[in-house]
Amino acid sequence: MAKVPYIFFLISFLLINPFQQLWAQTQEPSAGYAFQPLKISQDFEISGTLTNPVWQKAPSVFIRYEFQPNDESLAPVRTEVKVLYSEDFLYVGFIASDPQPGEIRAHISDRDNSFNDDWVGFIFDPFQNNQQGYELFVNPLGIQMDGIMTNSGEDMNFDILWYSAGGVSDSGYTTVMKIPFKSLNFPDEKVQDWSVQFIRNYPRNSRHVFTWTNSTQDNSCLLCQSGDLVNLRGLKNTATVELLPYAMSYQSSSINNPSEPSSGLNHDPIEARVGGSISYSPSSTMSLNAVINPDFSQVESDAAQIGVNETFALFYPEKRPFFMRGANLFSTEENLFYSRMINRPLAAGKFTQKTSNFTLAFLTAYDRNAPFIVPGLFGSSLVRSDINAYSNVARGKYNLGSESFIGGLLTTRNQDQAFNYVGSIDWDIKLADHYYFGGQVGYSTTKELNNLALFDEQRTLGNTSFDAAFNGEQYDGTLVTAEVSREAQYYNFEFVYTSFSPTFQTQSGFINNVDRRQFGWSQSVSYYPDTKWLSQGSFNVSGDWIYDFSGQFMERYIFLRLSNTLAGQTNLSISFLPLNDERFRGEFFTGMHRIMVDLSSQALDALTIGGHYQTGRYVYRTANPVMGHGYNFSISATLEPTSRFELSLDYNYATLSSLDDSETFYSGDIIRLNSQFNFSRKLFARFIAQYDSFSDQLQLYPLVYYKLNPFTKFYIGMTDNLNRYDSPIYNGFKEVQRQFFVKFQYLIRS
Repeated sequence: MAKVPYIFFLISFLLINPFQQLWAQTQEPSAGYAFQPLKISQDFEISGTLTNPVWQKAPSVFIRYEFQPNDESLAPVRTEVKVLYSEDFLYVGFIASDPQPGEIRAHISDRDNSFNDDWVGFIFDPFQNNQQGYELFVNPLGIQMDGIMTNSGEDMNFDILWYSAGGVSDSGYTTVMKIPFKSLNFPDEKVQDWSVQFIRNYPRNSRHVFTWTNSTQDNSCLLCQSGDLVNLRGLKNTATVELLPYAMSYQSSSINNPSEPSSGLNHDPIEARVGGSISYSPSSTMSLNAVINPDFSQVESDAAQIGVNETFALFYPEKRPFFMRGANLFSTEENLFYSRMINRPLAAGKFTQKTSNFTLAFLTAYDRNAPFIVPGLFGSSLVRSDINAYSNVARGKYNLGSESFIGGLLTTRNQDQAFNYVGSIDWDIKLADHYYFGGQVGYSTTKELNNLALFDEQRTLGNTSFDAAFNGEQYDGTLVTAEVSREAQYYNFEFVYTSFSPTFQTQSGFINNVDRRQFGWSQSVSYYPDTKWLSQGSFNVSGDWIYDFSGQFMERYIFLRLSNTLAGQTNLSISFLPLNDERFRGEFFTGMHRIMVDLSSQALDALTIGGHYQTGRYVYRTANPVMGHGYNFSISATLEPTSRFELSLDYNYATLSSLDDSETFYSGDIIRLNSQFNFSRKLFARFIAQYDSFSDQLQLYPLVYYKLNPFTKFYIGMTDNLNRYDSPIYNGFKEVQRQFFVKFQYLIRS
C-alpha cells in the first residue's frame, strides 16, 4: 500500500500547480440575483395556503425564465416565491398561477414518486461551492420529493425530515415548505449566504422547466447559475440526537422437498427481531451514526433482470435505508464501493463531516455473510458465503474552486486470514468554460481465502500466473481512468481511457470486468427548434476500442444515435451499430450489427408508456461461443385512472437463435405488475407480482404500510415464492417459500 500515498502526491502536484491560477479565474461570480428573507421570532404550523399574516410581510421573487426546452424564452405562467426563516426553520411558499387549472397534474402518492406531476421547489447550497446541493420539491398536493444534486448527477435516494402542504384552486396552486435546520448541513457562521435556485416544472404538450435566474443550458452546472439568499442570521446550530429503533416479527415457511411439489410446507415458529440506530450531530457540519442488528427485510423487492446470456455479475441498486443515507459521499467515478457487498451486517457505523472546502466520510461494518465478486475478462463469478468479514470505507474530497475537486477513497475488507485493500485518488477539474479533466487511479492488494470448497474455478487471471480459485494466493492490481470532455449546449465531446489490470479486485465494490485497456470517445450535436411537434434533439456518435493487458485486440464498436423530444412529452431515439467486432473465448466475431429503438411518452396525464426494441446479431456466450441472431424488447406502462390509484406493468422478452434458425439458444420473458392504492399521503397498499419464465418462478409481494415521515413507518405484508412444476404428479405453480412479517420503526429526535 506504500504506492498509494506516492500516487496521491504525484497527482496532487501535477493537478494543483499548473491550474492554480486558472481555477481562480474560472470561479463564477453570482449572477446578480440575491434577496434577504424575512426573519420571524415565532414558528407556526403550515397549511397549503399562504394565509398566515406573516407571509404578507415576506419579500417575493418570481420564477420568470424558461430553462427547458428553450432557455431564451420567458416563463408563460406566473410563479411567486416567498421566504421566511426563524432560528429553527426555513419556510418557503410558492404561488403557482395557471390560466388552465384543469390541466394541472397532481396525484396522491408515496414520497419521491411525483416527478411526472406539476411541481415546484428549490435547489440550495449552504456552502456556495457548487459541489453539492439539496433538492426539495413538492407537487400541488404537497407530496414531497428530495434528493442531492452533484456535478456527476442526482441521488434521489436521499431523504431528510421536513414538512410540506399544498392545495389546488381555480387560479392555480399554492405550496408551503417548512425545513428544520437540524435536517441540514450548513456552515457554523453567525451570518450566512446560501446559493439557491427556485424551479417550477410545468408538464403540458412539452415538459417546461422554469427558473428564478436567467440560466442557460450552455452551462452544464445549474448550481453555478443560482442566486443567493443573503444575510441569514442566528441559525440555531446545536447538537442533535436521533434514535431510530425498530421491532419486527416474522414467520417463515418452506417446502419440505423442492423436487416433490406435494411434500407440503414446513412452518417455522414465529420469530422476533429488534434493533435500531443512533445518530449524533454535534454541529451542522458533523454527524456520527451507529446501527445494531439493522433490519433489511423484504419490504423492497429487486426487479428481476434477464441475465441468461450475461457472463458478468448483475448490478442491483441499494434499497436499505442505512446505506442509502449519505451514499453519495462515498461515490467515485469507478464503483469501488458497492454497499450491497456488505450483505448481512451485525453492526455498522458511519461518520461524516462537511465544510465549504472538504468532505470526510467513514463507514465500518461487521458482515455475517460476505459475498465475493471475482472479476475477469470474459466474465465474473459471484460467490456467496457464510464467512464473517470486517469492512471499512474512508472517503475524502477537497474542493478546488468552483466545480473542481480532488478526492481519495480507501476500502479494506478482512476475513479469516484473507484481505482486500484498495486505495484510489480521483479528481474532476474545470479547465475552462465547458472543458473538464477528470479521472481516477487506484491500487489494490488481495490475499485470497484458502478455501477451494467455497470457490474452485481454475481460470487464470489474464496473462499472470494467478488463478481465480480461492487457494490463498496474494497479488496486486491497478486501475487508471482519465477523461477530457466538453459540456455545452450545442456541441459536446469526450475522450476516455480506462485500464483495469487482470489482478485488480475490490471486494467492497462492483468491478466485474478487468484485464482491459479501453479507449473511448463520443461527440454529440444538439438542436432546439422549439416547435409544436419537436422541442429538441441530438445526434451522437461514439465508439470504443478495447485490448487486454497482453496487447491482444478484444473489441471495437461505433455507435450512432438520433434522439428527439416530440410533442406530447414523447421521446424517440433510434440507434445503430455500423461496426461491432469482438473476440470472445478464442473466437473472433465480426459484423454484429444491431438496431435499437427507444420510445417514451406521457401525452396523457393518466398514462405513461415506454418501450425498447433491439434486434441484430449477438454472441451466444457459452464455453463454445457461436454467433446468433435475435432480439429483445421491453414495454412499460403506468396507468393512473384516479389521483389515488396507480398500476404499472413491465414486460421484458429476449430470444436468440442460430444464424440458420436450426436451434433456439434461449427464449423467455419477465413480467412485473405493481399496483398501489394511496388512501392518503401517509397510508398505502401495494401489491407486486413478478413472473420469470427463465426460472419458472412466480413471486408475490402484498404490503400495507403507514409512513408518518421518511423514517417513522409501519409495515405489514408477506413474500410468497411459487415454482412451476411440469410432471405427471403435478402440473402448475406450487408454493415453495413464504414469509409473513410486521415491522415498526419510530424516529425520536432531540
